[in-house]
Amino acid sequence: MADEEILKAVEKAIEKAPERNFSESIELAINLRDIDLSIPGNRVDREIRLPHGRGKEIKIGVFGSGEVALKARESADTVIEPDEIEELSDDKRKARRITEEHQFFLAEPPLMPVIGRELGSILGPKGKMPTPITPNIDLTDTIDSLRNTIHVRSRDKRTFHAPVGTVDMDMDDITDNIDTVIRRIIDELERGRMNIDSIYVKTTMGPAVRLM
Repeated sequence: MADEEILKAVEKAIEKAPERNFSESIELAINLRDIDLSIPGNRVDREIRLPHGRGKEIKIGVFGSGEVALKARESADTVIEPDEIEELSDDKRKARRITEEHQFFLAEPPLMPVIGRELGSILGPKGKMPTPITPNIDLTDTIDSLRNTIHVRSRDKRTFHAPVGTVDMDMDDITDNIDTVIRRIIDELERGRMNIDSIYVKTTMGPAVRLM
């Protein structure tokens, strides 16, 4: 859809939103149609890098040891070493808090089985199971990229949401982010745009404005 249409909808959503004493997020509400979401392969489940970021802090956690842990401490928000994994498994409250505080996790491949066994029941339902760290990866670049990334999941629901910025970002940047997300989601769907019933844009606590 045209950038001008997106821009007008964003401006209207911000204008209609009640004033808050914090910077509200802007998100898309996407409604699907003619798709059987009881089949996992039909669900939207994708990481999308926003060209202009989310406009807010994104925390990254790394499960690692040795050199990986040392390197991760330079750029990640939290580093969880192997001996801490079982401790977190025993302290479910702390494990849930860390899961909620971080948007993405990375992990050394050898640690993936124990993470799945000890923390999978907490990380999995939130869509936050770690991405394995591939050999020779530039960890700093990967973490920096994730800070501009969102994880979009429909699960088995026809309506799902995607954060695309904050109200104090440049309007053109928000428009570009929205265009990127819509295009990527359309690419993900079996019948493309035909599987989209409607898309709305809204602030965190404001009314929705129809885009499509």
